[in-house]
Amino acid sequence: MKLEGIHHITAICSDGQRTIDFYVSMLGLRLVKKTVNQDEPLVYHLFFGDEEGSPGNDLTFFVYPHAAPGRPGAGMVHLVEWRVGGEASLTFWQHRLEGEGVSCDLTDEGLAFSDPDGLRHLLVLDRSQDPPLTAYHPEVPADHALRGFAGVRAYAQDPKPSAAFLNGVLGFAGGPLEFEVRGERRGSTYRFDEAPSLPGRYGAGSVHHVAFACLPEEQAAWRARVAAAGRGPTPIIDRHYFRSVYFREPSGVLFELATIGPGFAVDEPPEELGERLALPPFLEHRRAELEAVLPPLVNPRAVARSAG
Repeated sequence: MKLEGIHHITAICSDGQRTIDFYVSMLGLRLVKKTVNQDEPLVYHLFFGDEEGSPGNDLTFFVYPHAAPGRPGAGMVHLVEWRVGGEASLTFWQHRLEGEGVSCDLTDEGLAFSDPDGLRHLLVLDRSQDPPLTAYHPEVPADHALRGFAGVRAYAQDPKPSAAFLNGVLGFAGGPLEFEVRGERRGSTYRFDEAPSLPGRYGAGSVHHVAFACLPEEQAAWRARVAAAGRGPTPIIDRHYFRSVYFREPSGVLFELATIGPGFAVDEPPEELGERLALPPFLEHRRAELEAVLPPLVNPRAVARSAG
C-alpha cells in the first residue's frame, strides 16, 4: 500500500469572507465546497482547490469569527508549500501579491508570504512530474496558476520517533527530517523544522491537521497498521465527500487518512461547486436553522457566473 501524497490541509480562520476574497480573488483558487464543520455545525467549513476540488490541491478552513491569533509550535504544521510552474511564476505572484499590499519574501527556497490571519505559505518551483491541479481565474494566466501542494513543514522537538513511525508504518521515504510520501498518482513532502521555544496554540492562522490520500479499499488496512503502532486512530468516519481516520504522529501533528472520493460533485453539479450551502445527509434536516444562523458569504465565482 502507498499513500498518494497530501489529500487536504485544514486550517483555522477568523473571517470567512476575507478568507474567500484572499484565496479565490487573490490566489485564484476555486471555492469548491461551502459546508459546515460536521462535528460543530454552527461553524463554516470552506474548501478551496482546483476546478474539481481534487485531492492534492484542497486547502480548507474552519471559520471561527474573531478567533484569537494562533501560534505554531512543536507538534504543529507551520508552513504550506505550493507548486508553481517556473521562475516567471514566482515573479508574477510577487508582483500580484505586493500590488495588493501583501508582504513577500523571495529567497532561494521560493516566494514566502502570509494570509490575512498569518498562515504562512511558500511558492516553490514544481520539480515533480505530477499533473498540475489548477483553477481558472481571469486574472491569473494558466501558466502561473497554483499547481497543487508541494508539501508541509512542521515543528518538532525530537523528530526521531516520528521518523521511525513515518518510515516504518506510513511508508514515507527519506528522513530523518524531510520525507516524501508518494503513491502511483501523486506525491508530496513532509518536513520537520526545529521547534521554537514558545509553546504553540491553535487559533486563527494555524493549521488544524494535514490529511494524506489513500485508496478507499485500503483505508481499513491503513487504520489497522496505525492502531498496531499504538497511535490510537479514530474509527473510520464518513465525511460524505471522503472517509476519514484521525490520529497524531509521534511529534504531535494531527494526521488524517482521507479516501480519494467520492468527491465534491456528489451533491452539487461540477459547474456549481461551492455556490450554495452544502450539508451532509445527516444534517439536512437542520438546513433552515443553519442558514438562519450562519452569516452570508459571497462566492466571487458564483457572482461572475450569474452575471453571464
